[in-house]
Amino acid sequence: MLREIRPAIVLLLVLTAITGLAYPLAMTAIAGAIFPAQAQGSLIEKDGKVVGSALIGQEFKDDTYFHGRPSATVAPDPNDSTKTVPAPYNAANSGGSNLGPTSKALADRLKEDVDKLKGENPNAAVPVDLVTTSASGLDPDISPDAAQFQVPRIAKARNVPEDQVKQLVASNIQGRLLGLIGEPRVNVLALNLALDRATK
Repeated sequence: MLREIRPAIVLLLVLTAITGLAYPLAMTAIAGAIFPAQAQGSLIEKDGKVVGSALIGQEFKDDTYFHGRPSATVAPDPNDSTKTVPAPYNAANSGGSNLGPTSKALADRLKEDVDKLKGENPNAAVPVDLVTTSASGLDPDISPDAAQFQVPRIAKARNVPEDQVKQLVASNIQGRLLGLIGEPRVNVLALNLALDRATK
């Protein structure tokens, strides 16, 4: 009996060491050597201090900043552990809301968000990514249209010409990967940091 079990135990230990230890360590070392910034989380610094990651969105509420996509992530309610409360861009609980097209709660939130945005810029159509959440709830990017939509509010709040803010948006647009994959986008945190540098 021991003769049959021993090879299985040895194989289990060898494969565990290879796939659970050696392979992940090798991939981490290779990634760190080839893509050091990305392997460390694509961190963004300001004045030598980490202020976020290029891969995870942040909530900006102030009128002087560009706002990202809504986030549907939640966290446990501190007052009742059986419930959850909204916790935008909570990377520990990534996920969408799971509300479908027939959901009254979703329809009400969308209507409220669209009405608020139309109040900010009544002459433009509201870009869909400013009112819909992403599947992860952590999307750090918005479309160039969504950034341009917010220009009048930001220019007014910062008391700067709209053209200056429009040029800033244009200079922060990232194109498709290899010219083919994905859509043009603007990283909200990077854009807001550039905005601070350009208008202070």
